[in-house]
Amino acid sequence: MNYKMIGKFISRVLAIEAAFMIVPLLIGLVDGSRADTLAFVWAILLTAAGSALLGLLCRHETSRFQARDGLVCVGVSWIAMSIFGCLPFFLGGSIPNFVDALFEIVSGFTTTGASILPEVESLSRCILYWRSFSHWVGGMGVLVFLLGITSPGVRGSGFTMHLLRAESPGPDVGKLVPHMRDTAKILYLIYIGLTLLNILFLKLGGMGTFEALCTAFGTAGTGGFGIKNDSIGGYSPYIQNVCTVFMLLFGINFSCYFLLLAGHIKEVFKDEELRCYLGMVLLSTGLIAFNIRGMYETVEETIRHAAFQVASIVTTTGFATTDFDLWPSFSKTILLCLMFVGACAGSTGGGMKVGRLLLIFKNLRRSIHRFISPNQVQVVRNNDRVISEEVLNNTNAYLAAYGILIIASFIVVSWDGYGIATNFSAVVSCFNNIGPGLEAVGPTCNFGGYSILSKLVLILDMLAGRLEIFPILVLFSRRTWKR
Repeated sequence: MNYKMIGKFISRVLAIEAAFMIVPLLIGLVDGSRADTLAFVWAILLTAAGSALLGLLCRHETSRFQARDGLVCVGVSWIAMSIFGCLPFFLGGSIPNFVDALFEIVSGFTTTGASILPEVESLSRCILYWRSFSHWVGGMGVLVFLLGITSPGVRGSGFTMHLLRAESPGPDVGKLVPHMRDTAKILYLIYIGLTLLNILFLKLGGMGTFEALCTAFGTAGTGGFGIKNDSIGGYSPYIQNVCTVFMLLFGINFSCYFLLLAGHIKEVFKDEELRCYLGMVLLSTGLIAFNIRGMYETVEETIRHAAFQVASIVTTTGFATTDFDLWPSFSKTILLCLMFVGACAGSTGGGMKVGRLLLIFKNLRRSIHRFISPNQVQVVRNNDRVISEEVLNNTNAYLAAYGILIIASFIVVSWDGYGIATNFSAVVSCFNNIGPGLEAVGPTCNFGGYSILSKLVLILDMLAGRLEIFPILVLFSRRTWKR
């Protein structure tokens, strides 16, 4: 284990996080929010001090970087980033309990959107900004951002590939261009461009600049933290429709946008994952709209709410325009299924990912064919490309770990005495980075009633779900820490 190289990289992550805190600090100064401004001052100083100490201790490390180091680096970086990132909530008194503050910022960075706060409109603008901005940073990944703007300081052994693979969502991570650092830059430029476009459309709908920024951060990162107690429900139909469209756009694999910019339009429309994703959204919206007909005054309102909630759940954003916990069981069942599926691989969405689900079904079909014709050579293809056995094995391992962790978490959380639907949907929504669940953790409720143990379990679930499980699991293996 290359401890010094990991420490050196975590030092850079904390330095970037401290820099990100300057904007909410300035907002607090302008608004005169004394307690929260002082909290950001201390948070910046402590984060910068941690960064400086690690940088000093690990300044001479230039040795090689291996896949195991990449997994550990990502896992530890996200934990460290969360511990320091929750300090403004805790030190300023907005969330006086440290575990609650940690839950809130982990929910932000992992783009989950699950909250322990009963209401948010009493919070200062600097705190609201930091909550929402944490979605934007976590959506594409802070390590991807770091790889795009700095030199890794080490050559060979696939340094950037190990980190990008460990942090980026999906069963397989590839290069858009020959160099991974250039790939990271392209991803963030597309991300920034779509975010700015989202802000523009929100502004055209009459939103103020601050509201548009926070809403766009939540939409881009598919996070779901709102600055209103009713989430998006109080905004105009135009704003709701804009959010629906952009949630779906951010749920698409960003390589599709790169192909569009490169002029490869046919390749985009032939993408199996994209077609499955869009087909699933249209079918789910149609079925739910039909099922909830009569609950709203007009057909337009019915379709708007159905489309919004489908987009919000499938992209794991977590925004809400209505209390879907009051919908019929059929509609809630569809939404629960979409919680598991999630968005496309290579997007900012969470969940199992449409691409991984396609591989699971295709591999299952191959297994059935092998039983029928054992001597026939069978391969799994995606977009006319043969999928390697390594990727298929990793997908199967992911599925096994996914099921085991959800069951284990569900058992632990059930000690708190809530109903089965509440506990199961709480675990599923946190693990798949969705936000709202059903019943006591529905769109009009929060996670504040859970015990400290349950919140810690849900925090690990959020981190494991965002980082595709293994960067968190390896931290609990004794073999990982051997040199």
